[in-house]
Amino acid sequence: MAKEITGYVKLQAKGGQANPAPPIGPALGAKGLNIMEFCKRFNAATQEMKGQIVPVVITVYKDKSFDFVIKTVPAAIQLMDAAKLKKGSPESNRNKVGSVTWDQVRAIAENKMVDLNAFTVESGMKMVAGTARSMGVTIDGTPPWEA
Repeated sequence: MAKEITGYVKLQAKGGQANPAPPIGPALGAKGLNIMEFCKRFNAATQEMKGQIVPVVITVYKDKSFDFVIKTVPAAIQLMDAAKLKKGSPESNRNKVGSVTWDQVRAIAENKMVDLNAFTVESGMKMVAGTARSMGVTIDGTPPWEA
């Protein structure tokens, strides 16, 4: 018989570096979960993503046990890495802070395809391009679907 789900917790933590300090400790403590057990399992699962911010969705069961699903690194973080930026523009419609190529956008979209609600890579590229636009990052060249 399946366990009864009492809720979900969505967090973003650095891969391989989770600890009971905020934001992880208070979020899991409020649900009554074993914080150290989560930290150990999460750090073991994200060892190869060390230092990168990794989203995780934790499913909380009625008996205080849990499962978690690790998502891919957010598109905004990947765009900042590709454009070599510290942060996006505070006024993205006026101040452009960096640029990426369509090849870099394609690579990010292909990496994120499992988490995007898109059927084709081109649709995923449009989603990543929208994230870039809202961050003040320009995309050099013409989109592949217009060429």
